[in-house]
Amino acid sequence: MLFCENSHLRRSVSPKVDASACVNTHFFTEGQILFYNVEVICYDKVMAIELLFLGTGTSTGVPMIGCGCDVCMSDDSRDNRMRTSVWLDLDGFGLLIDAGPDLRMQCLNFKVPRVDAILITHTHADHILGLDDIRRFNQMQKGPIDLYARKEDLVLIDKIFGYTHEEKNKGNRDIPRLVFKETPSRLTFNGVDIIPMAFRHGGSKVHGYRIGPIGYCTDISEMSESHIDILSGVEVLVIGALRHAPHPKHFTCQQAIDIAHCIGAKKTYFIHMNHEVKHDIQIRQMPPNMTLAYDGLKITV
Repeated sequence: MLFCENSHLRRSVSPKVDASACVNTHFFTEGQILFYNVEVICYDKVMAIELLFLGTGTSTGVPMIGCGCDVCMSDDSRDNRMRTSVWLDLDGFGLLIDAGPDLRMQCLNFKVPRVDAILITHTHADHILGLDDIRRFNQMQKGPIDLYARKEDLVLIDKIFGYTHEEKNKGNRDIPRLVFKETPSRLTFNGVDIIPMAFRHGGSKVHGYRIGPIGYCTDISEMSESHIDILSGVEVLVIGALRHAPHPKHFTCQQAIDIAHCIGAKKTYFIHMNHEVKHDIQIRQMPPNMTLAYDGLKITV
């Protein structure tokens, strides 16, 4: 086993992960993996996947109410960050990850055409309080929409949005129509395999995903070797990086950089930044294959 002092990194040396590249990281623990029974995750690329960053900010959003700091007062539109969420186009299948309180404006600003399924990473307010706005997609698509979350998270979502259950709304077009489903160990949408992973988010749990050639991990504070094995080989990694100072529930920018080096994606995008991270300054301090995402950024993978 490789053990780093002054840390809680504990991992065995694996041929799929360059241990020397990870020796300075200090935030690994043994994590729960929902699906891990293969040595190598393979992905046969048969389509282009479009990834749209709807929001890249932390729970307060940026600018933050009542703040006059340089980032909150910035004229750089990339420093304006709505709550974190992404939308993926899987060959015409619209996949939404999280639905925060900015969802309506995000869909209007960035012209989201449809939502066929929703993945909920966790039930903090900045990730679920926009679910009521899903009603418009129900109306346009003339049908219910599947919502996937951890079993424990579905309980809380039901307490807040119980009225959205498809079997309860009796065809009422004025409220959302959602089909609550516990996230299985693997999903497939339009031929794209999705592997959920359970991470620590401080004292709570959060889902991350491998979506074909894309890794998506927001609001995480720990990552195990098994997570890295699953994410190994992704072309694009999207990872939360809250700020520069340590935080008990989130990676710092430097920790996210260290993790990204271990995973080795061709391109890494940081999300969930707060108002201490100024876009034009931070990107100059990052490796060439890593950058900050910003609201409205669209990439093709």
